[in-house]
Parts: sequence; structure tokens; C-alpha cells
Amino acid sequence: MLDPDVGPCENPGTHPQSIDVATNKPLSEGQRAYEERRAAKAGMSLEKWLAAKEKDRQAEEKAKLKAEAAAKPPKPPGFFARLIERAHKPLGS
Repeated sequence: MLDPDVGPCENPGTHPQSIDVATNKPLSEGQRAYEERRAAKAGMSLEKWLAAKEKDRQAEEKAKLKAEAAAKPPKPPGFFARLIERAHKPLGS
């Protein structure tokens, strides 16, 4: 039976909606003004601009990881693949 008085999980980062502290650090006054100007130029609110910027950063990071995975060298043929390859060759060679 589940105990209804138990609070949320105490392990940070295990919940899908957990917040990464490193990416949500407060902006300095100058950085905030700069981001506000960029958001105004794009016709967005500051919060919407920062959310879009974070989404773009995550997409770039994901693309970078995908590119690294694609750059791995192919695996050498396995045991059975080598046997089949030898079976297709003529006996005299």
C-alpha cells in the first residue's frame, strides 16, 4: 500500500521535469538588458526568447552527439559474416 504522506522523490535529476541548475543561472544586469534587446528585435517576450534560445542550444547539442555517433568507424564483419564470405569464393583461389 502506498503511503499518501510521502513527499516527492529526493533524488534530483530523476524526474523528467527537474530543472538543470547550471542552465538556469540568473542573468547579470547587462546580460539581461542585452537579451531583452534581442528579444524585442525578434518580437518576443524575454521569457519566450530565453526558452527558444535554450531549445536551440539543446537541438545543436543533440545534433552534435548524433554527428559524433555517425562518425564512428564501422564494425568489422562478425564470425558468421566471414564464413559466408569465404563460402561464396571459389575453392581454387
